[in-house]
Amino acid sequence: LGVLTEVSFKTLPKPETEATLLIDGADDAAAVALLCRAMGSPFEVTGAAHDPASGQSALRIEGFEASVAYRIGRLRDLLGRAEAEVLSAEASAKHWAQVRDVKAFAGLEGDVWRLSCKPTDGPTLAAKAGAEAHFYDWSGGLIWLLVAPGTDLRDRLGVFDGHATLIRAGDATRAKFGTFHPEAPGVAALTAGLRRRFDPSGHFNPHLMAAAA
Repeated sequence: LGVLTEVSFKTLPKPETEATLLIDGADDAAAVALLCRAMGSPFEVTGAAHDPASGQSALRIEGFEASVAYRIGRLRDLLGRAEAEVLSAEASAKHWAQVRDVKAFAGLEGDVWRLSCKPTDGPTLAAKAGAEAHFYDWSGGLIWLLVAPGTDLRDRLGVFDGHATLIRAGDATRAKFGTFHPEAPGVAALTAGLRRRFDPSGHFNPHLMAAAA
């Protein structure tokens, strides 16, 4: 908690170009293993996502044009996917904008949850969630889930190493479950104490953060 009066940003140059390798046909577990292998490679993968609805995994590489072409080729070799499709810069940028904006769930009825976890836990947690639809980002460490309105996803998942954030829901569902994953009792007590001292009237993030106790 704090008030910022001056901020400095360190920025990096925009990559000259990008390309995305598309790999078809993997189930959730195989896809996450493939994404993790790519992320662990020396080829500087900057995006790793999987859409179970299409069975398609996407791996992005950015940088100078010659370097991107070389690394895409090496990544194909590493994964044994010499014939995999490659999206050029414009199509690649459009693809990742849709991933970022969770375009797949736009206009669909239901609550949207964002699940953060260990990538290797992702497929098991997605299966337990029983969602209407889901897809993976961050090499499986971030899962977007679409569930029926009013579903208590945290109760379905039980205790796990990560957290579930409610992103889109009606007011009644948000009031019942809260936006953020409940904190451990000790941490919650410290948080409430800080908020009580810093923001006793609840001016900051009303209806989003927990009220000062």
